[in-house]
Amino acid sequence: MPRPALRAPALPRGTPLVDRSPPETRTSRRRLRACHECDWVTALPPLHGGEKAECPRCGHVLATRHHRPAQRSMALALASLVALALAVSFPFISFTVSGIGNRIELMQTATTLIGFHQPLVAIAVVLTIGVLPAVYLVGVVWLQAGLLRGDPLPASRSIARSLSHLHPWMMADVFIVGALVSLIKIAGMAEVGLGISFWAFCAFALLLLFTTQTLDADWMWFSLAGEPLAPEGARTGETAAPQGLAGCATCGLVNRLNGEGHGHCRRCSESLHARKPDSQQRTWALLAAATVMYLPANLYPIMTTTSLGHDTPSTIIGGVVQLMQMGSWPVAMVIFVASVIVPVGKLVALAWLCLVAKRSNELNAATRTRLYRLTEFIGRWSMVDVFVVAILVALIRAGALLSISPGPAALAFASVVVITMLAAMTFDPRMLWDAPLPRDARPAQGHSP
Repeated sequence: MPRPALRAPALPRGTPLVDRSPPETRTSRRRLRACHECDWVTALPPLHGGEKAECPRCGHVLATRHHRPAQRSMALALASLVALALAVSFPFISFTVSGIGNRIELMQTATTLIGFHQPLVAIAVVLTIGVLPAVYLVGVVWLQAGLLRGDPLPASRSIARSLSHLHPWMMADVFIVGALVSLIKIAGMAEVGLGISFWAFCAFALLLLFTTQTLDADWMWFSLAGEPLAPEGARTGETAAPQGLAGCATCGLVNRLNGEGHGHCRRCSESLHARKPDSQQRTWALLAAATVMYLPANLYPIMTTTSLGHDTPSTIIGGVVQLMQMGSWPVAMVIFVASVIVPVGKLVALAWLCLVAKRSNELNAATRTRLYRLTEFIGRWSMVDVFVVAILVALIRAGALLSISPGPAALAFASVVVITMLAAMTFDPRMLWDAPLPRDARPAQGHSP
């Protein structure tokens, strides 16, 4: 028979709590959540393993419950770290052409770029495929080890806060796609070999994905710090801002704001705002910067191929055309979508959302929110072309016979990817659900009579 869930003892308000039972066993508390996308206040229902709670207004996932959350995420994190250690310890890819070859390790995809005066691109590569994922996984192990022993380890709350901020910048899965595209690009020019590191990194990318998906943040924060009582007078079935409330995007707790619409979370100390300060202005500024960088990213060559002493510069569009001429239509479409359609589509979509935010209403807000989710999700996949350049530059080093060097567009395009991701993070989707001002209350346009 299954063991009955343990009921956590009632503790004074503000007392730290470590409890391995689900938060739903604390029936004395109203577990309220304010949706991060539409600001709707909802009371979480009891959740069992494999279930999730969604916002009834916009469908955003508020909480997901997993079976044995601490054991599961810790086991996956440890397995991911082992796979990453293997990936950086053995050869990654090798190639041979006319008796001349080269073999690289994983981190050489970043360090080689430094020799070509591309330190910023090198830093972006090493952070997104190795450093940040490793920091994230070590943080997960640290947190879950403390919870399993019944006493959180030092700095657990600060580490738990950092996990949500690190998640968007880990791109091991995107790097795998870039590696596959690189293999197809050089398959017709040289003989390619895959080392142990390649397969270990594939396993690492998969395990990292599973780790991020199975991390039960709701259970984790409840086990770390309990859940303070909901603010006095908080009402469900309404938006949070008119009530002077805000939901924490890090731990989910609903908090009372001060008279100016700002505050800090009582549980994790994250800064809170009724709406992100200057959201539209910052988004517009970032979109303008991304647009400016997008021009050199497409006009200048992203890499230059040297074959038999002859240099052939290649732009992003030129690389797509070359893949089509080689007959690799599926790969060409992947690069075209990731490097052309996605950045342009994201710029257009975010600009349009900024324009319609003040004129939005509940009838079309749901559709516009789904568009925002899509732009936020796909932005990181534009890094495929940057990773392709990093891999080819490190691997294809056969002197005048065959070699590849990065072009000035590599830094410009990496900047576009990072800036558009920041623009999506800066935009506040809750503005799409705010009721528009009455016509007579809107600021007058043109000259006053």
